[in-house]
Amino acid sequence: MSGEIAAALAAEEAAIYAYGILGVKLTTKGDLTEARSSEAIHRDRRDALVLTLAALKASTAPAPAGYELPFEITDRDTALKLAIQVEDGVAQAWRAVLPVTQDGERATALSALTDAAVRAARWRRLGKVSPATLAWPGRP
Repeated sequence: MSGEIAAALAAEEAAIYAYGILGVKLTTKGDLTEARSSEAIHRDRRDALVLTLAALKASTAPAPAGYELPFEITDRDTALKLAIQVEDGVAQAWRAVLPVTQDGERATALSALTDAAVRAARWRRLGKVSPATLAWPGRP
C-alpha cells in the first residue's frame, strides 16, 4: 500500500510544480483562479499524504527540485494542455490507490481521483478540447 500512496504523493508534487510553471501563461482571471485553486488542492493532498506515509512509517524519496516538462509551455493553449495532462496523471495515480485501501482511506482516494477528473474536464472545456471528459478517469 505504501508504494501506491508514494506514487500518489509524487503525482501531487509534480502537479504543484506544473501549476507553478503553467500559471504564468494563463492571463484571464478565471484561468488564474482555477489554477490557484487547483494548486492549493494539490498542496493540501500532498500534506495529507505526507502524514499518511509517516503514520505507516514509510519513507519516500524527496521531491526533485524540478521536473522535465513533456513539452514547452509557450502560451495559454500549451498551459491548458499541461493542466489536462497533470490532472489525468493525478487521477491515474489515485486510481492505483483504490484497490489497496479500505473504508475512509478508499473514500479519500476516490475523492482525489474524482476531483482530478473534474479539474481535467474543466481544463478541457476551457481549452475547447473534445471530448471534455474521459469514460474511465484515471485509466492508463
